[in-house]
Amino acid sequence: MQTITAQEARSNFSELLDHARREPVRVTRRGHVVGVMVSPEDYEAMRVFYAERLLDRMSQMGKMAEQHGLTEEELTRLLADDS
Repeated sequence: MQTITAQEARSNFSELLDHARREPVRVTRRGHVVGVMVSPEDYEAMRVFYAERLLDRMSQMGKMAEQHGLTEEELTRLLADDS
C-alpha cells in the first residue's frame, strides 16, 4: 500500500484517484495516518462484508439470548425508556 502526505494528496489529487483505483493509498499528516483512499469497488466490498458480519453477530446474540430465556416481552421491558 502506498503512503503519501496530505499535502501530496492535495497537490496531486488526480494521480491519487488513479492510484486508489488500483490499490488503497494511505494519507498521512504529521506522520500519522489520517485516511485511506480506496476504489468504489473496494469500499462497497468492505461495506457489504461488515454489514453481513454485523447481521451474523446479531443473529448469534439473538439465539444466545433465546437460549438463556430472554423473551420478546422481557426485552421490551428492559429497553423501555423509564426516564
